[in-house]
Amino acid sequence: MKRGKKYQEAAKLVDRSKLYDTDEAVSVVKKNATAKFDETIELHIRTGCDGRHADQQIRGAVVLPHGTGKATRILVFAKDAKAEEALAAGADFVGGDELIPKIQNENWFEFDVVVATPDMMGVVGRLGRVLGPKGLMPNPKAGTVTMDVANAVKEIKAGKIEYRLDKTNIIHVPVGKASFTEEQLTDNFQTLIDAVNKAKPSAVKGQYLKSITLTSTMGPGVKINPSKLA
Repeated sequence: MKRGKKYQEAAKLVDRSKLYDTDEAVSVVKKNATAKFDETIELHIRTGCDGRHADQQIRGAVVLPHGTGKATRILVFAKDAKAEEALAAGADFVGGDELIPKIQNENWFEFDVVVATPDMMGVVGRLGRVLGPKGLMPNPKAGTVTMDVANAVKEIKAGKIEYRLDKTNIIHVPVGKASFTEEQLTDNFQTLIDAVNKAKPSAVKGQYLKSITLTSTMGPGVKINPSKLA
């Protein structure tokens, strides 16, 4: 794959054979984020889990102290008083059955997170085939199936993100934007690592955090020493 000049220049600043400390990695990645837009800083954690086993799954959510730098659009499935609470808390869209055909037939996906009250999960379940593959299905572990919709909306707007294993047992999450200070990115990074460490399944044997890479949208990845973060 041919890379652009900017990428090649940035890649020269990264020592591929080195495992960086967190502070140094954040500094290098931030320096390498030279695109004309505010690049997202992403974290990729390869774990020692085997996600094919239910007792080695990881899924949870954490509020990043400085948010993600991205405005998150929230759809809430709720009715009556709960629908009003969600709107008052700042939800972008609130509804019920009437949203099913809009999402299924009109391919409407102008939202980033879906929250639902437990009594609405029967309705949301009918959208499993379209929401599931996009990672949008509400889940109690992520705090997106709850009666306290107002708090869920507020936390997501404040920078709550979900982390989970993909099929290759890697967790991919944003930890901020290139415009953040190094301190803000480090705080967010540490909060996320602490949450992932806490979520370690007891069934996992051997090394839990196998590799940790920090990167910007357009820049090269920088490897962080996982043994210092376990």
